[in-house]
Amino acid sequence: MKTHSTTILTVRHKGIVAMGGDGQVTVGNSIMKADAVKIRRIMDGRVITGFAGSTADAFALLERFEAKLKDFPQNVPRAATELAKEWRTDRVLRRLEAMMAVVDARHTLLVTGNGDVVQPTDGILGIGSGGNYAVAAARALVAHSELTAPEIVRTALEIAAGIDVYTNTHILVEELEWQN
Repeated sequence: MKTHSTTILTVRHKGIVAMGGDGQVTVGNSIMKADAVKIRRIMDGRVITGFAGSTADAFALLERFEAKLKDFPQNVPRAATELAKEWRTDRVLRRLEAMMAVVDARHTLLVTGNGDVVQPTDGILGIGSGGNYAVAAARALVAHSELTAPEIVRTALEIAAGIDVYTNTHILVEELEWQN
C-alpha cells in the first residue's frame, strides 16, 4: 500500500502569490495523518514548493530540487527544468509518483515526472486529488470576489475538501510578494 499526500493550490493575485496545502495523508483508503505539512519554503524563503503524491517520493524530489536550485540560484525555471530532465531519464527517479508545484516572486510552475515544466497562464495551479476542484473554486473566487490570494487559497481548498475525500480542512498557507 502506498502513502499519498493530496491537494496543493497556488494562486497569484493582486501582487501576492499564495500556496496552500491540506494536511491529509492516506494509506490505501485510510487516513493516516490529518496535519501533514506539504508545503515548504526553501532558498531562504524566496521559493515555496508543494507536493502531491507518494510522500517519500515527494520528499526525494524536494531534496533534488533544492540541489538544482543551488546550481541555478537565480533561475527557478532552469532548476525545475533540470530536475524534470533528470526525473524523466533517471532509472530510479522515473518510478517516483509525485508532482511538485513551485513558486517564486516571478514564476508559478508545475513539475512532473513526465518531464513537464508548465507555467499556468492565469497563475492558478492545483495538484493532487482535490487539485481540479480547488482550481475551479479559485478561478471563480478570483473573478467574483475581493478576497486576497491567501484567502482565495484557503477558501478554495476548503471547497475542495468538501468534495474530495482525500483532502481535509487542516490547511496551511504560505505567501510571497511578486511584481507583474
